[in-house]
Amino acid sequence: MTSKIDYIDKIPNNVDLGRDRVLQRALEHWQPAYMGWWYDMGPNESHNYDVYLRTAISVDPEGWAQFDYVKMPQYRWGIFLAPPTQGREVNFGANKGQPAWQDVPGEYRSMLRRIIVTQGDTEPASVEQQKMLGMCAPSLYDLRNIYQVNVEEGRHLWAMVYLLHRYFGRDGREEAEALLDRRSGDVDNPRILGAFNEPTPDWLAFYMFTFFTDRDGKFQLSSLAESGFDPLARTCRFMLTEEAHHMFVGETGVSRIVQRTAEVMAEHHLENPDQVRSLGVIDLQTIQRYLNFHYSVTLDLFGGDVSSNAASYYTTGLKGRYEETRIADDHLLGDATYKVGTVSGGRVIDEEIPALNALNERLRDDYIGEVQAGVDRWNKVIEKSGIEFRLKLPHKGFHREIGNFAGHHISPDGEVLTEAQWKARRDDWMPGAADYTFVQAMMHGRVVEPGKFANWIAPPRRGIHTKPIDFEYVRFN
Repeated sequence: MTSKIDYIDKIPNNVDLGRDRVLQRALEHWQPAYMGWWYDMGPNESHNYDVYLRTAISVDPEGWAQFDYVKMPQYRWGIFLAPPTQGREVNFGANKGQPAWQDVPGEYRSMLRRIIVTQGDTEPASVEQQKMLGMCAPSLYDLRNIYQVNVEEGRHLWAMVYLLHRYFGRDGREEAEALLDRRSGDVDNPRILGAFNEPTPDWLAFYMFTFFTDRDGKFQLSSLAESGFDPLARTCRFMLTEEAHHMFVGETGVSRIVQRTAEVMAEHHLENPDQVRSLGVIDLQTIQRYLNFHYSVTLDLFGGDVSSNAASYYTTGLKGRYEETRIADDHLLGDATYKVGTVSGGRVIDEEIPALNALNERLRDDYIGEVQAGVDRWNKVIEKSGIEFRLKLPHKGFHREIGNFAGHHISPDGEVLTEAQWKARRDDWMPGAADYTFVQAMMHGRVVEPGKFANWIAPPRRGIHTKPIDFEYVRFN
């Protein structure tokens, strides 16, 4: 396998697809169904736009993408695996030290298919959630960025579909078809994971989603990049290259909204959120409520705090920990323990459980550390304007529906509440109908003049790929 991507084939790839005519025909049969899904569920009214997008041309870390105008239905979605590592072994679990698997071990087939399907299902879901946002974009710069996220989520779907078709036969083909049948938020056929059925009704929600939920994607992909099943590991390693931009869009998007709000507050010497809103920006209290919601639903994506499935994935060598090979232990975890939170006697306590059963919680804690660093950067933006307000991550038990905290009412500060106490304070902590109405009313219409930005968001520090901020990132034809 070379690092260059073959663009001669109907499906761009670096996996020698042309040598496997049966597989190639199966994927070419799936491709029209994918395009049907894209026309139906992709970005609304965007099919004739020329968008300044990046497209993968190599899997080398240097010079892996080119930038040019592309109509999104003509984007070259394809199948790209990172280069193989010579002599790679399974690095953890009961199979530690064995050569990494190039084919699916028969005894792990069902588990591995479940992992790939669950990951694959998240990719089209986010496109569906963001379908309408292009109609109210705050600038051409931001419109281009959401379209870049959309096409790369589509390519990530292709990455998982290739694995299903290549390694799972008829079962894999049926699963690939089902990935196009499910719909985000559909009552009868929803997406697999809860957060991917939540609406993304406005750009603040989009930026929160790409900061919090796409970062869950990073940690899940990083764990799968440690897999002893080498094709999955190599697929996820390259997906991480693209995923970095999605998180950048989220962090800088929230930061620019926070910056604009703080600037207006400082200029007019205001703290009252209603007065701040009257000046056409989003008050920091509303931003905090959005943060609370998106953070908490994303924490649920990591799964139960105590999980026999996670233990099985690790023991078999299918899914490792975040940066597994950098951890200084035996990579077996037979006698190790880990602390997880739970509710006992009306308060939150920590309890030690076997580390193998706490792998979801460990990954969640790794994630929380990185998320906290991002929130700290947002607070520095507020601090520079002389505003005392600070954004804060709520307690990990807040608004949880999966794991030890499910069924309990935990305040942002970690206090166990009664249901009545929770309901009395719910609108202080979570966005409500009035918040969504205000934010969406402010984000009506689309800013289409190059270099112009909606009042509620600050311009970025720099443009895309050395282009100026006032570059025509999207051309409406």
